[in-house]
Amino acid sequence: MNEIKIGWIGLGNMGGPMSQRLINAGYSVTVYNRSKAKEEALKLMGAAVASSPRLLMEQVNVIIIMVTDDQAIREIFTGDNGLLSSKKTNGKIIINMSTVSPGISKEMASLCSQEGNDYLDCPVSGSVKQAEEGQLVIMVGGDETILEKARPILEHLGKLTLLVGSTGAGNTAKLAINTLLAFHAQGLAETVVFARNNGIKTEDLITLINNSALGNIFAKIKGDAILQNNYKAAFALKHIAKDLRLAKQEGLETPMGETAFKTFQQAEPALGEEDIISIIKYIA
Repeated sequence: MNEIKIGWIGLGNMGGPMSQRLINAGYSVTVYNRSKAKEEALKLMGAAVASSPRLLMEQVNVIIIMVTDDQAIREIFTGDNGLLSSKKTNGKIIINMSTVSPGISKEMASLCSQEGNDYLDCPVSGSVKQAEEGQLVIMVGGDETILEKARPILEHLGKLTLLVGSTGAGNTAKLAINTLLAFHAQGLAETVVFARNNGIKTEDLITLINNSALGNIFAKIKGDAILQNNYKAAFALKHIAKDLRLAKQEGLETPMGETAFKTFQQAEPALGEEDIISIIKYIA
């Protein structure tokens, strides 16, 4: 059993399998999640459960967070019984792997520093399969010395961990990558719709794409989803809509950026809970 005690907050599609990998690696893991049913699944694997972020903070050395948005982060850190509501703790490393704004990371990092704790923003690129297999790409903003302390943990979660700058830089890099993700999703959807409307079978088009220089893992996975009419969310459309809003707040004003932003905002009310590639329904 590794002597480092890890606290995990957020057991959604990504947080569940990521925390399970750390349990399987021999770490002592304590979890907190608003949905108690998801906590029970981790308990069966050997995790302990904390009743609040504050109590979690007091029990562990490293806290990893994987939640949805800035509001959730603010509640976890500064809400009643939040991480920073305890004045008994210092020397902790808080690793925020959520896709949130650079601004919220800078704000929370400053608050952590005032209490003698360290903060890294470490959002990831990859979906559920990569989370299950420990093949995520982790982009890091923060201090290199703190990253090196956390690296052995992160290496169980990702195939690459790269420091890209100071606090907030990891979040900025993730917003850039997810902007490209939106381009890929909308581009693939528009291509399929154009071909279909002109008599080309979708299965033939997907075969051509996958065997061309344009073929990539995303096109294969989402092409298969289109063929199977399977829009169960691996990465929900509402999340890419949120990420494009964050990117726009950070200055995204390019022609494709503006187009993707408009498309996904308009599609979100009807398709937000479905997978990102359900954008094909809106385009069609």
